[in-house]
Amino acid sequence: MGFGERLVEAVVRCGSPLVVGIDPHRGRLPHPIVGKLGDPRSALVEWGCGVVEAVDGVAVAVKPQVAFFEQWGADGVGALSQVVAHARRLGVLVILDAKRGDIGSTAEAYAHATLDDDGPMGADAVTLSPYLGAESLAPFVKRAEQGKGLFVLVRTSNPGAGEWQAEIAPRVAAWIRETNARLGGDPGPVGAVVGATLPGEPWRSQMPGAWFLAPGIGAQGAGPDDVGGHRRADGGGLLAMSARGVLFGEEQREGASWQDGVRARARALADRFAPT
Repeated sequence: MGFGERLVEAVVRCGSPLVVGIDPHRGRLPHPIVGKLGDPRSALVEWGCGVVEAVDGVAVAVKPQVAFFEQWGADGVGALSQVVAHARRLGVLVILDAKRGDIGSTAEAYAHATLDDDGPMGADAVTLSPYLGAESLAPFVKRAEQGKGLFVLVRTSNPGAGEWQAEIAPRVAAWIRETNARLGGDPGPVGAVVGATLPGEPWRSQMPGAWFLAPGIGAQGAGPDDVGGHRRADGGGLLAMSARGVLFGEEQREGASWQDGVRARARALADRFAPT
């Protein structure tokens, strides 16, 4: 089964297109975890695996942000590998937010590191930057042919993105459409990252069948009304992504279970995006 079809099954099973980020922000981790940061790897594994368990059955996938783990050095990278492995053991899809992009043997090494089952991460999918051209994506496409997923940056919602992306984004969208057509699957294994805070831009018409990974839900202010245009004609094709809006809440100060808080916020957000 291709990655696109696996996502369809996960959305049906969970009843919502929610994806939860796993971003260990310094200064925002719950107090019980902060108290264990003398051993950063163990603490980050406990927190990351705890997030996975809290959203299992609620979120379609988890999306660990590599940079937030790398900031903790070797301990963080080791923890990330364990969190990914734990999610996969539970059957939770993992989209590794790495935004990789390079050429030749370097791109091949990135593909092995992020996606290969015998590599250090072995994620189900990875985010990619296409700025170096189609050749930089070729090693990842080989993995898509073997059941892995790709999410290519098309249109991001940060304030300075439009000036740089205006010309290249339509070309990237065309590449995604053509690559999915060549690889087959309905939908195909190559998705697009399109910000949830860009409701007025007509990217769905350029990629009618692709999965859209839409960051910006929750803490950045986007909600269901903002991503209606990101859905396919059949109502599917959307992955609504939230990190801070799910991960961090008042229970850190009130002494409640941080895992219960994560699950409650994930459930509430998932319900907002559930099909009507």
